[in-house]
Amino acid sequence: MKKVLMVAEKPSLAASLANILSNGRCSSRKGLNGSCSVHEWTGQFRSESVNFAMTSVCGHVMTLDFIGKYNNWDKVDPAELFSCQTEKKEAAPKLKIPYFLAKEGAHCDALVLWLDCDKEGENICFEVIQCVQQGMNYNKLLHPNDIWRARFSAITEKDIKYAMLNLARPNENEAKSVDARQELDLRIGCAFTRFQTKFFQGKYGDLDVSLISYGPCQTPTLGFCVQRHDEIQTFKPDPYWVLQLTVKNPEGQDLSLNWNRVRSFDKEIANIFLNNVKEHDHAFVSTIQSTEKTKSRPIALNTVELMRVASSGLGISPHHAMQIAERLYTQGYISYPRTETTSYPENFDLLATLQQQKSSCDWGDEVCKILSNGINRPKKGHDAGDHPPITPMKTASRNSLDGDSWKIYDYITRHFIATLARDCRYLSTTIKFEVGMETFTTVGHSLLDPGYTSILTWQALGANDNLPKFTIGEKVNIQEAKLIECYTQPPDYLTEAELISLMEKHGIGTDASIPVHINNICLRNYVIVASGRKLVPTSLGIVLVHGYQKIDPELVLPTMRSAVEEQLNLIALGQADFHAVLKHTVEIFKQKFHYFVQNIEAMDQLFEVSFSLLSASGKAHSRCGKCRRYMKYIQTKPSRLHCAHCNETYNLPQNGNIRIYKELKCPLDDFELLSWSTGAKGKSYTFCPYCFNNPPFRDMKRGINGCNSCTHPTCPHGLNSNGVCSCLECDTGILVLDASAAPKWKLGCNRCDVIIHFFENAHKVTVDTEVCECGAQLVAVEYKQDKSKLPNEATDMTGCVFCTPAFVPLVEKHRAVASKPVAARGRGNTKGRSRGKPRPPKDKMAQLAAYFV
Repeated sequence: MKKVLMVAEKPSLAASLANILSNGRCSSRKGLNGSCSVHEWTGQFRSESVNFAMTSVCGHVMTLDFIGKYNNWDKVDPAELFSCQTEKKEAAPKLKIPYFLAKEGAHCDALVLWLDCDKEGENICFEVIQCVQQGMNYNKLLHPNDIWRARFSAITEKDIKYAMLNLARPNENEAKSVDARQELDLRIGCAFTRFQTKFFQGKYGDLDVSLISYGPCQTPTLGFCVQRHDEIQTFKPDPYWVLQLTVKNPEGQDLSLNWNRVRSFDKEIANIFLNNVKEHDHAFVSTIQSTEKTKSRPIALNTVELMRVASSGLGISPHHAMQIAERLYTQGYISYPRTETTSYPENFDLLATLQQQKSSCDWGDEVCKILSNGINRPKKGHDAGDHPPITPMKTASRNSLDGDSWKIYDYITRHFIATLARDCRYLSTTIKFEVGMETFTTVGHSLLDPGYTSILTWQALGANDNLPKFTIGEKVNIQEAKLIECYTQPPDYLTEAELISLMEKHGIGTDASIPVHINNICLRNYVIVASGRKLVPTSLGIVLVHGYQKIDPELVLPTMRSAVEEQLNLIALGQADFHAVLKHTVEIFKQKFHYFVQNIEAMDQLFEVSFSLLSASGKAHSRCGKCRRYMKYIQTKPSRLHCAHCNETYNLPQNGNIRIYKELKCPLDDFELLSWSTGAKGKSYTFCPYCFNNPPFRDMKRGINGCNSCTHPTCPHGLNSNGVCSCLECDTGILVLDASAAPKWKLGCNRCDVIIHFFENAHKVTVDTEVCECGAQLVAVEYKQDKSKLPNEATDMTGCVFCTPAFVPLVEKHRAVASKPVAARGRGNTKGRSRGKPRPPKDKMAQLAAYFV
């Protein structure tokens, strides 16, 4: 029989699809990469019996990047990034997805793609196609007619089986529009980011950020926040006066009336009005007007509205809200959550979808009322032609979902039910009172039919909106008439919900990328999220935007990106040429980049006002090996050492504690050695700050670990003196003694996070020159007389950490062994590792794995 390979976007989705399409009769096995399962069954495809195999990827298979040499920040001029060669690389090399797809698809006769039905999903379709084709014999490549695309919006049996019966073709134009966006964002973002990061981090010490990034969408998003900040800072309050009148209502209670003139900005004139009113003791009811009004039920829910409500009403960030919505979708609770559409298609089964919710203990009664009265067709909204609005597809309870997931599901379901309910009807009554020449009013509401507000309870009318009974011509006593002095108020900082609206209005990002851009400006320390999910720009965010505005306002205005998005949409529609759009846009930003570089002093002037120079930052720490003066340790992100005399800055390992290591010096450059650690139980190593930035040997990489990777032949702190054996887990690492951790001695891998704690509180531990039969270097340990843990209270002993029985109780592995048994791995090649640090034999490794676990 023929084989049909089907590929979904996530492993959980593949399992759900296979269960539906096989009617629960599929068998499952682990894929060759160990991460993605393969579900198999026999069924009908295009009128013949076939063997189906359903598997998945894990998001994008490939990612766009520059070729290797252009990823070196120190050796590449950022201007070259606008024209240098790029390549597609594996997005997750450890998962080996391309290899896995090539092997699984090598003998397939047809390919069915079940990726998410948006532009990103379409792009992944062609990544999968390419991987599958690469695994096939050149003479038996899949014909385009054998490649199919399933289009679906919900993980329900009805939707999935309908999609299987109505397969289409993948849309290459939409995939190309994503390729274009990826390349533009890579070239533009990296060029600007590298230049301004190196320029400003090389001058200022208190930026407290590891990356000063620029993004074609991210920066205009920040621009909206700073624009609001500037409006607040430049706002000048103006005084105004309101005439407030209080009367006695028929029930004898005080009732405040609203002045029809609203307010006066001239106090003298306001006083004239006040004096005129004070001449009277009574107010007369001149008119009573009652009008029936409706509060319209909402239109169907799209992504942008979901993000707005999640932020403003549920206190959940847009980014987190979309992560939750994606999870609810793959679990089958809701339809596809990325949609611009707010109008249901005519053939959508609203009744059946609503009936699923009638048993809910939270809103079941309201659903039953709607069903008994007959559902109302949802109001017509916008049809973007992508997916139906976000809709609940099966029932859930508070117990079946966690807190935030329940909040999102609860809102989506209530919103859907509300679209099928009646509008809220109420009677609005306006009563006018006259006092001399002045008119005052009060307005009240009387509920006629709560309609949809009985399900969206937070939109219900207030309980205290009813007015007491008045009659036309009635005279009421004036209790008080006074002027209230007020001041005009500045706007508040943008909330996430308001920012989403601005981004949608100006075409910044897509429904999928909007939450990512907002999250990025928070992660970059450009804004902080204050109470009420308000976005308050930091000094860095403000200075960056003001700097762009001084040099080239288009770099931060939304107009530029909006125009690019329009071109990308034309590519997706097949109305614009991919290469022409790419070439034209890259050239525009290339010219802007050159102008930005030439005029960077304009931005630098703003930085000088807000931040401290490196020479004035930090505190004295360790000596420079060149001038022997103390260097300054700058602890803000990224942490660095700066020598003011030499005007040199040295990067340090990040996210750990830095301290001087016994005032010892590197034999190569005379810099004082330092120790980096993440805590007593965490990883640690010694390093030379100069060697860390300028590797002395070819086999060392810049910024990768320290002395535990240095192949100096005689240095007592290096790999040759302290290496014990190859790592038990990773393929390239070596377990190295970390003497800086004493008295909590440990071996640490110089590549992965494996740590072996041993000989705690020993006086001295060294690596011996002798080698055990298992291939590991012997270790010599010394204890003080009263602290010995060795047999017979011996104070010193030399043996193998892995083989010597007396050492076994004194050794503790800190991280669990990987899921694959260590014994099943190859012994590894020690070529080029210096001094030859082989792994212990397989049988010994199996024993170690069992012991350490």
